[in-house]
Amino acid sequence: MWLKPNRALSRRDLRRLIGLLAALALTTAGLGAWQGNVFAPLFALVESSAVALALGVAWRAGDRSERITLDMSSLEVQSLPGRRCTRFQCYWVRVQLKDGAGHRRLLLTSHGRELEIGVFLADEERAELSRKLMVLLDDINRQPRR
Repeated sequence: MWLKPNRALSRRDLRRLIGLLAALALTTAGLGAWQGNVFAPLFALVESSAVALALGVAWRAGDRSERITLDMSSLEVQSLPGRRCTRFQCYWVRVQLKDGAGHRRLLLTSHGRELEIGVFLADEERAELSRKLMVLLDDINRQPRR
């Protein structure tokens, strides 16, 4: 499974939005300068730069993802970017949904280790992922061992 946060804008759409917002701010600043506020364009440039930076940072936060690989012996969670990889034995791993600070947390636990997954998902998506993982783990654990 590949878990990714939902994105409303592509990179191209983000650039268009930033351009539109900057154009509106500079137009308003131009009108202000025409009426005597000579500092309005300077403040509009600073404000447009800050908004563009903030939107870019928020958009890049959508690049994070988690890849969950499940085979007959292990469940592996790889967090991207960063390449952090955590592996659990299928038979011992438990999937838990716990109420946290304002949202439900999806935890994988085994042998005293705990890993929260799907932080960027909505509560309903976490609950659905929890059910899917429980079913897949149950199917694997019911199969006879070789």
